[in-house]
Amino acid sequence: MFQNIPQVTKNILILNILFYVASLVLASKGYDPIRMLGVHYVNSPLFEPYQIVTHMFMHSLNTPWHIFFNMFLLVMFGSHLERVWGAKRYFIFYILAGLGAFALYNAIGVYELMQAKQKLISLGIDPLMFKDQIEKADSYNIIFHNPTYDAPAIVYQNMSKSVMVGASGALFGLLAGFAMLFPNTELMLLFPPIPIKAKYLIGAYVVFEAYLSFNPTNDSIAHLAHVGGALVGVIIVLIWRRTDRKNFW
Repeated sequence: MFQNIPQVTKNILILNILFYVASLVLASKGYDPIRMLGVHYVNSPLFEPYQIVTHMFMHSLNTPWHIFFNMFLLVMFGSHLERVWGAKRYFIFYILAGLGAFALYNAIGVYELMQAKQKLISLGIDPLMFKDQIEKADSYNIIFHNPTYDAPAIVYQNMSKSVMVGASGALFGLLAGFAMLFPNTELMLLFPPIPIKAKYLIGAYVVFEAYLSFNPTNDSIAHLAHVGGALVGVIIVLIWRRTDRKNFW
């Protein structure tokens, strides 16, 4: 089975597994690979430009099903799209979908973090005074013992520490691309075991993610990033379909 996986999909699979194993090793040595290699909001003190790429290969260390489920979808849908598009076009699509997920994830979070920062400044508090607490492992450090100051301080510190990891954004791009190309292909659910056309199953999944994006459930999942990946996937397919129909049905 491994030998039958197309080359780009195989390389992405291997990179994700290597990042996961390396993260486990680093965590056992006392490091925090999620904080270092996951992506933070671009106006967070913890943001580094390389995180825009590395976050797409990182996964939660506490929930092994996260990487397992993502890699299952990668092989299942990515392999098919790579065979259809070819390695170059497929790789470009995958990366752009991942970047789209990052962009939409930041669109709202950056604004909210900026608002929290401005609130602190309006209270006469310099946000830089929290830099040391933000870089530490604890989630926040209340120093005022006054609700007027503590509330915005906690919001600012927690949002600064907020981190996104996983290939899910790029994978939602693959799901959207597959649904656009093969809308009537039937996919078999596990529970219940019934076939549903790709356009209905994947479409409903994306709509559900959009709903969760604006109705938070505190499940620590970046639903907005999923929507961003799917949205970019749809846009790319529409653009390619207008300029080159030889690989589209």
